[in-house]
Amino acid sequence: MATESQPHGPLEQFIIQPLVDVKLGSVDLSFTNSALTMIMAVGLVIAMLTIGMRRRALVPGRWQSIAELSYEFIANMLRENVGSEGRRFFPVIFSLFMFVLFGNMIGMLPYSFTFTSHLIVTFALALAVFAAVTILGFVRHGMHFFSFFVPPGTPLLMWPLMIPIEIISYLSRPISLAVRLFANMTAGHTLLKVFAGFIAALGVLGVVPFALVIALTGLEVLIAFLQAYIFTILTCIYIHDALHMH
Repeated sequence: MATESQPHGPLEQFIIQPLVDVKLGSVDLSFTNSALTMIMAVGLVIAMLTIGMRRRALVPGRWQSIAELSYEFIANMLRENVGSEGRRFFPVIFSLFMFVLFGNMIGMLPYSFTFTSHLIVTFALALAVFAAVTILGFVRHGMHFFSFFVPPGTPLLMWPLMIPIEIISYLSRPISLAVRLFANMTAGHTLLKVFAGFIAALGVLGVVPFALVIALTGLEVLIAFLQAYIFTILTCIYIHDALHMH
């Protein structure tokens, strides 16, 4: 007997679907829509930069202007938040920003997948940043890096209170970094899906939710950029802390 088609819920857009099943014993290594979207994001970044800088014209065209603006944007971010020492971290910060930004923007396309709406992805990125910054701090300062958990001028009697607070605050960095990006992308896309579901259901009156969807789409595009910016600038701040301590 044929089953009735059920309307898609607002959370079904976040389901990870295997595209190519690959299993090694009990380990599932399937190629999924999430992995495909990540590859697309990397491919689009490479294509944009390759096309943009192919001619290297004195008077830049549209694509070259976009590539140069992206370069200057990240370079200025590092210069303002890390200092002159931040130049050597440019490749990592630029790659991180473009990966998150394109991942967010691809998710704005109809029937696409937003890998930054999954906590495991954002937490993996945040954990990699946290580990790299912590290693950088120890390489730069050695055991003196532990003084980071004692704010300058703190009386000795306050150390038993301040040190645990500083440690908890430091260890919560990857959690806050991951949850901020995940929560904003998930909430925005869910809200868009909910309002879009009212368009066909309300008939002629669907023009109202349709107008809201258009407005929310513009807002979501802005949020997609802001979340990539916030994720990256916080990474720059963490690098500054690791290099210069308090």
